Amino acid sequence: MAIEVGTKLEGKVTGITHFGAFVDLSGGVTGLVHISEIADNYVKDVNDHLKLGDVVTVKVINVDKDGKIGLSIKQAVDKPAEAASAPSSRPPRPESRGGGRDGGDRPGGGGGFNRGDRGGRSFNKPSVPKATFDDKVSRFLKDSEERISSLKKNTESKRGGRGAKRS
Repeated sequence: MAIEVGTKLEGKVTGITHFGAFVDLSGGVTGLVHISEIADNYVKDVNDHLKLGDVVTVKVINVDKDGKIGLSIKQAVDKPAEAASAPSSRPPRPESRGGGRDGGDRPGGGGGFNRGDRGGRSFNKPSVPKATFDDKVSRFLKDSEERISSLKKNTESKRGGRGAKRS
């Protein structure tokens, strides 16, 4: 029987390593179930899920040109239609309000509380225009020049001042 991608087969676990388990399929053909394909949850140790000699149902997920066969136990398990349509059991993430690293109108990158949204006192802040690309580049150049000059000052003082030669 030819082994094709997508087929489900029964096999016997013949070897366990830290990265997965080797499964003997029909006809003496062996495939590897990678540790990430053993269970839907996190697998720290393969031995917690499989033992030598276990008979498992696997799905062929790839066949390399050199004969290596990739198998999956978690894809071989038929899931109910409801679970297949749901992305995960976690609740959806809340919508972002724009206070991330590149959001907001503060020079530090935003974040913090927006009191208007929380029902607190609102303060009349002057609206700060968004910095243009040229403004950002000029600020970056100014900051980097200041850093370079302070580095030069620190290294000169460690060498003994200006023009001092090492002996």
